[in-house]
Amino acid sequence: MTRTATPRHSVPAMHDIKAIRADPEAFDAGLRRRGVAAVSDQIMQADAKVREFLQLGEAAAAKRKQIAKDIGQAIGRGDHARAEELKESVGQNLLEAQTELVEKYEGQRSAALAALPNLPAPDVPDGPDETANVVVHTRGTPRTFDFTPIEHDTLALRLGYDPEAAAAIAGARFAVLRGPLARLHRALGQYMIDVHSAESGYTEVAPPLLVRADALFGTGQLPKFEDDLFKTTDDRYLIPTAEVSLTNLVRDQILDVATLPLRFTALTPCFRSEAGSAGRDTRGLIRQHQFDKVELVSITTPEQAADEHERMTACAETILDRLGLPYRRMLLCAGDMGFAARKTYDLEVWLPGQGAYREISSCSDCGDFQARRMKTRFKPKGSKDTVFVHTLNGSALAVGRALVAVLENYQQADGSVIVPDVLHQYMGGVTRLEPNG
Repeated sequence: MTRTATPRHSVPAMHDIKAIRADPEAFDAGLRRRGVAAVSDQIMQADAKVREFLQLGEAAAAKRKQIAKDIGQAIGRGDHARAEELKESVGQNLLEAQTELVEKYEGQRSAALAALPNLPAPDVPDGPDETANVVVHTRGTPRTFDFTPIEHDTLALRLGYDPEAAAAIAGARFAVLRGPLARLHRALGQYMIDVHSAESGYTEVAPPLLVRADALFGTGQLPKFEDDLFKTTDDRYLIPTAEVSLTNLVRDQILDVATLPLRFTALTPCFRSEAGSAGRDTRGLIRQHQFDKVELVSITTPEQAADEHERMTACAETILDRLGLPYRRMLLCAGDMGFAARKTYDLEVWLPGQGAYREISSCSDCGDFQARRMKTRFKPKGSKDTVFVHTLNGSALAVGRALVAVLENYQQADGSVIVPDVLHQYMGGVTRLEPNG
C-alpha cells in the first residue's frame, strides 16, 4: 500500500459530486429517506461557483504560461523592453484572486456535504425510526424460569458491582466491578477477541485511544457529533469506538487490490459523553461513559462489500451463539441508521429481566462514504484509474452489554449466576458467581 500526497487546497469529496450533478433529485430523495431536507440546490450553487472560478483560474494560469514563453522569446532576440512590458502584464494578482474564490466556494460546498449523512442502500426499508426496523431472523429460545428473573443491576449489586464507588471517583455513568464479576467482564472481552483473531480472520490491533480530529472526520463523527466526544486540552479526542482508529489505518493510501479485503479487530475502552441521552438507561451497565468493546473493521472493494457485511454480522452472531444467548438480527430502516451507514444490521440480545430485546451489536456497510473522507482508494486490476474502497464496521460485541446479557440469562433463584461453558478457560476455575450475602 502507498500513502498519497495531499495536494494543496485538496478537500475530501464526502459525497460523489459528479453523481449529484448528474441527478440531484435522486440525491435529495436519498436524503429525504434519512429524514434530511433536500439541499442539492445549495450544493449545486456552490459547485457552479467552484467550477466557474476554476475555469477562470485555469485561463489566467494559461495566460501567464504563454506570457512567460513570450518573455523568453523576447529576451532571446534581445528585445528587453518588450520583455519588461510583458512582465508587467503577467497578472499574478488575478490568479491569486481566482484561487481564493475557488477556496471560498469549495469550502462552502464541502461544509454542506460534510453535514450530510450517507445515503441508504436500495434494499434498506423506509421508516422514520426503530418502529420500522425489520426482523431478519431470531436465534435461540428464551429460557423458561421457575422464578421471576430480575434485572442485571439488581443482580450485579450482590456480585461485585459498586456504582457508589464509581460515582465517588468519576461521577455518574461509570462502573466499578470487583472480584469474579470483574473477571467475568475481562473473560468476555478476551474470549471475543480470541475468536475473531484466531478463527474469523481478523488481524488483532492495539490502536491509539486518543486520536486527532481528522481521524474522527474520516469516519464521520466530526463535525456533526462533537458534543458526544471527550476532547483533551491538546486537541485530541478519546475514541468513541475503535472503528475510528482501525478504519483510519488506511487513510490517505492507495491500497493493493490483491490485499483486499483487509480485516482488523481490537478490544479497547470506548468513551462517549452520551450527549442528549439524559434519562435513558441511567441505571446499571447499559449506557456508560466508558465501556469496553470488541470492534471489527473491513476494508473491501465495492464488489466485496455486500458479502463482507453478511460475513461480519455472522461473526458477531457466532459469539452470541456460543454464549448461548437468544438474539435476533434486525435490518434497520433508513431513519434509524447511523450517520455513516448505508445499510445496518443490529443484533439484539434477549434480556429476561427486562423482558425485551436490547441492542448488543451494530454492523454497518458504509460504502465509500468514509473512504471519500479519508481519501483511501485502490487501483482495480488492469485499470489506470483508482477507485474508493468500501468500509464496514461492527461491534462483536459490546463487552458490558454482553455481561448484562450473561447475568440476566444465566441467573439462578438464589442470586448466583452460572458462567457459560466457553468462558471457563478464562475464569481460573470459577464456574458460578455467588452473591455476597
